[in-house]
Amino acid sequence: MTRETTVNIALAIALLAVPIGAQFADHPFIITLSTKVAIFAIAGVGLNIALGYGGLISFGHAAFFGLGGYAAGILASQALNYEPLVTWPFEIQGTTQMLIIWPVALCICGAAALVIGAMSLRTGGVYFIMITLAFAQMIYYFAISWPAYGGEDGLSIYVRSKFPGLNTLDPITFFAICFALLIAVLGFSVLLTHSRFGLALSAARQNPQRLTSVGVRPFQVQLTAFVISGMITGLAGALYADLNRFVSPAMFSWHTSGEIMIFVILGGVGRLFGPLAGAALFILLEHLLGGITEFWQFLLGMLLLLIVLFARGGLIGLLAGGRGNV
Repeated sequence: MTRETTVNIALAIALLAVPIGAQFADHPFIITLSTKVAIFAIAGVGLNIALGYGGLISFGHAAFFGLGGYAAGILASQALNYEPLVTWPFEIQGTTQMLIIWPVALCICGAAALVIGAMSLRTGGVYFIMITLAFAQMIYYFAISWPAYGGEDGLSIYVRSKFPGLNTLDPITFFAICFALLIAVLGFSVLLTHSRFGLALSAARQNPQRLTSVGVRPFQVQLTAFVISGMITGLAGALYADLNRFVSPAMFSWHTSGEIMIFVILGGVGRLFGPLAGAALFILLEHLLGGITEFWQFLLGMLLLLIVLFARGGLIGLLAGGRGNV
């Protein structure tokens, strides 16, 4: 067992232990914070596949986070209003079932990532960054001007979506669902990066010309990784909508894209548990420093600057050694 594996296991145990302790101490707010960490970590895992393993610096992952959230919000809203989502050519009803909402969110975000990736991956460098950002901002302004689902004011869901056999309104139960999904996504990330596809993705990041010389097109590999990345981030958006029981255009903003990227950079780019470490540190700083000063993000910026300059492996790199993928 490597030192980094030990650190990863310790992080997973800590994330699980904190809400369990809060449950016994009757502190539901701590459980909610832990749930938020798990959800943000899922979003970070999604970006880490594109950024950490594929070298794709996307500043538009808020598009997928928001689409996942709105998919959950719209389906639940239509179900609660007893109105069909679509009436032609056949009727489609809304739903509050998580096992239906999640696949819908995954499919919508996958389709959006396919379109965005197919266009943006034909460029590189700063152009790729700006195109992904532009797509996210386009969807952001569309959501603001969409009065059917709240427009700029957002959309309230009122009731949390349901999971068969579980009371999702119970904070510890909802945390357990999010934690289980986080472990599943991390497990998928391990399988992906250690597969032949993962090796091809790493090669596309390091030396695309050599990958082309052996008959593999880097564009197809990177596009597939981008789609998978967008789908996982969209799943996090659906969970976040359920957590807050509210969605708004802010989920599409460049600020959200920046936060997801901060999770990955703080924890360690290309590190398996980097997004979890980064999300936990971000939420901890927000909770502790936010009560002291409204300028807590200045301190976060200073910390981020120090990590970029002196700890290129992020928090995981400091604890386990090494630099990760940079």
